[in-house]
This record gives sequence, structure tokens and C-alpha cells, in this order.
Amino acid sequence: MPGGARSNAPALEWIMDWKVLTSTFLVVFLAELGDKTQLATFGLAAGSESRISVFAGAAFALVAASAIAVLLGQAVGSLVPELWLRRAAGLLFLVLGVVFLVATDS
Repeated sequence: MPGGARSNAPALEWIMDWKVLTSTFLVVFLAELGDKTQLATFGLAAGSESRISVFAGAAFALVAASAIAVLLGQAVGSLVPELWLRRAAGLLFLVLGVVFLVATDS
């Protein structure tokens, strides 16, 4: 390295796992398409003169919600084995799917 500088690549790899970043982005992005959050933001932007404020508010809200999810996920993940977390998540999705399938609009 010029000037005796050392490579900080191992430190950067510890900080940022690009594979995890990419897969997380894709999963969350696809999950949010047409979701209530996107529809609510759509409605707010349609009725507002300050679309940048709607964008900033929605972006900050998603960042805050994601931060809470990461912190809680890390805490729960240190207490509960990953296999049981996957099973619980799968069961929750199945239960919610059945609830939405049998729910009536009354």
C-alpha cells in the first residue's frame, strides 16, 4: 500500500455483509410493494403540497420501524434458537393466512 497505509477490507467486511444487505433490501422492498404502508404514503402524497415532507416522514418511519425490528430480532435471537424462530414465524404466517381467508367483510 502506498504511504504504508494498511488495508481495512476485513474491518469493512465485518461492518457490512453485502449479501445480507442485498437480500434484506430485496425482501423488504418486495414485501412493501402494494402494502398498507405504501398505500398510506400514496394517499398522503396525493393530498399534500409538500411531497418531499411525505417522503421524508415515510422514510424516517420505515427506518425507525426497521431499527426496532433489528434490535428486537437481535435480542430474541440471542434467547431463542433460530430453528424455533423460523417455526414460530411460519406458524404465524399460516395462522394469519387462514384468518384472512375465512374473514368476512361484515
